[in-house]
Amino acid sequence: MRRLALTFLLLAVSGAAEAKPFTYVNARFGTVCTFPDDVFTEKQPEPDNGDGQQWLASDGASLICSGIANIDDETPAGYVADQLGGDGTRREITYHKIGANWSVLSGYQGDRIFYERRLFGRDGVIRTVSIDYPKAAKARYDKLVGKIAASLKAAD
Repeated sequence: MRRLALTFLLLAVSGAAEAKPFTYVNARFGTVCTFPDDVFTEKQPEPDNGDGQQWLASDGASLICSGIANIDDETPAGYVADQLGGDGTRREITYHKIGANWSVLSGYQGDRIFYERRLFGRDGVIRTVSIDYPKAAKARYDKLVGKIAASLKAAD
């Protein structure tokens, strides 16, 4: 009986410690992403053009959720090819994947890890979520980036 009570207590405490995820919706481009706001706690001022929002974490991580007009009819394959064709001074891309209407890039930029997902909408908008964090925080953020990236979508 004591073991059962202890189990319920641990479940109650662990459930109470989980923060409710925050969903951001960009008014200008209808970009939506969901993330733990107990990690990304420092909301930065919105840019004058209203294209997105940035949040910072206390350990130096950054999350940006934004949109841009796809005025050049860019495609996922074209975007990734352009990024891979860079001179390597900006970012070292170690992973990329391309879908019919999306792309993912990940790798290193100096002492940081970056992860970027882009959705190329039929409405002429490219929606992006990008996360970067110190290499020292890899174990913490590697658990979060997939879930955050998967939440990226257009507003209904």
